[in-house]
Amino acid sequence: MATITTKDGTQIFYKDWGKGQPIVFHHGWPLSADDWDAQMLFFLQHGYRVIAHDRRGHGRSTQTDSGNDMDHYAADVAELVAHLDLSDAVHIGHSTGGGEVAHYVARCAKGRVAKAVLIGAVPPIMLKTAANPGGLPLEVFDGFREALSANRAQFYLEVPSGPFYGFNRPGAKVSEGVIRNWWRQGMQGGAKAHYDCIEAFSETDFTDDLKAIAVPTLVMHGDDDQIVPYADSALLSVALLKHGTLKTYPGFPHGMCTTHADVINADLLAFIKD
Repeated sequence: MATITTKDGTQIFYKDWGKGQPIVFHHGWPLSADDWDAQMLFFLQHGYRVIAHDRRGHGRSTQTDSGNDMDHYAADVAELVAHLDLSDAVHIGHSTGGGEVAHYVARCAKGRVAKAVLIGAVPPIMLKTAANPGGLPLEVFDGFREALSANRAQFYLEVPSGPFYGFNRPGAKVSEGVIRNWWRQGMQGGAKAHYDCIEAFSETDFTDDLKAIAVPTLVMHGDDDQIVPYADSALLSVALLKHGTLKTYPGFPHGMCTTHADVINADLLAFIKD
């Protein structure tokens, strides 16, 4: 397995396939680089170099009991980018990975990043606060923590079976394989890191990151996203970006990169080639 060891001794697993302009994929909670299979194969076939890593505490990376926060996540990405000597890269993040992209791209060295994409992403901030009255109450995220602590295996069946892919909607075409693959990825990671990451994705304020991003950025979001509500994420994020473009997908769920990979891949390719 390909890994790097970060400055604090954490091993980060990554995939690196192909040649050409690099595209770096950042996965959501509590998944792994495997969640990008449909995109990795598509862009590899279109002549790009595709890279995806398992965030610390997730997948095949070290099951860390500390450092499970956006500062460390972005620093890990910076070390991976330096190790692979990537430049002119496109960074694509889904959900929590979108927060990681925003936090990294806002801080990266000049020339490292050409474009960024935020898909169903958590910025600007998920938590309801006085400054963010449309956010989700803390009780929602406390519920995640309680469910994870009580029976992580069951919780990781319920999330993909219901809201993540919109399989709880009338007439939805449910895929047992997709549900099992989500469960497999989640259970491969560490419970402590996943628990800590709930705070990282829900309470981190990415407002200043979004304002600092200077590269063209595509915001993609389904308006039936039951995990990261559309109105308090995509609409607010694109307004903060210097060079942001919003692409809204009527009726698409949070996990639209899997359920509607053909549509998402085509739109990503058009944005990257533009």
